[in-house]
Amino acid sequence: MPPVTLHIGELDRVVGQEVAVSDWLTITQARIDKFAEAAGDFQWIHVDAGRAATESPYGGTIAHGFLTLSVLSQLLGETIAFDGRRMGINYGVNKLRFTGPVPAGSRVRARFRLGAVEPVEGGVQTAWHVTVEREGEAKPALVTEWLIRHYA
Repeated sequence: MPPVTLHIGELDRVVGQEVAVSDWLTITQARIDKFAEAAGDFQWIHVDAGRAATESPYGGTIAHGFLTLSVLSQLLGETIAFDGRRMGINYGVNKLRFTGPVPAGSRVRARFRLGAVEPVEGGVQTAWHVTVEREGEAKPALVTEWLIRHYA
């Protein structure tokens, strides 16, 4: 599905609306292992499939919560295009919660609702209310308010 295109000067028109839902993304064990390498977080629940199969309450390995958070940039980039933007900067997150596990092999997607837009020098700051869903689960895997600065 092609991304929704929004002009950064007109974002106030969609405040309060769910702007887009991403396609599904499979969180593979290979991706989890690469994230563990990058982050230096080798906790067995993430990288030891044998041990996780017998000791984990999830029956196998699960993604790091911060891996789930980190795929938001990919999911947003594939889902929403920002017209009039020279660059975007992650400014932070508010109210971040990892509300459910993401077992290896799971498919996730993100729902993006624009909560607020405010001017900053050279652009605007957006506050996105993001819910990451895991396919087949009623409870989300992650909920957050994600702040992004868009510069013209």
